[in-house]
Amino acid sequence: MNKIPKIGCLCEKPTSDYTEYRSSALGTDTTHGRNAQVAIQQCKLCQRIWIHYYVEFEGSSGSGRWYKGVVSKKDRPHITPENAVEYLESLEWYVYGGPFFESAGMFGHGKLQVDA
Repeated sequence: MNKIPKIGCLCEKPTSDYTEYRSSALGTDTTHGRNAQVAIQQCKLCQRIWIHYYVEFEGSSGSGRWYKGVVSKKDRPHITPENAVEYLESLEWYVYGGPFFESAGMFGHGKLQVDA
């Protein structure tokens, strides 16, 4: 399990806004037909790097969900769209939300619900 300490920055709040980050697309995870959008985000305040994973299933209303977790500088070069889920599942904590969960954001850990 990857232990990433919380430092009290706004970016750790489950309801933090996307405007608090600089974001760049990492690619699409096509595993099991997900077509999930994977991005790297950097907090404008504390400079922490996050992996952001968003998946929504076409034709399935309310299926949209996202996950984000802090990425260490040593792990960042090894993160790909295809291993993003595995990385997030290895974290001690991550933030998740979206219509699927009927939530703007909550803390979680363990297995992600990314398949239809």
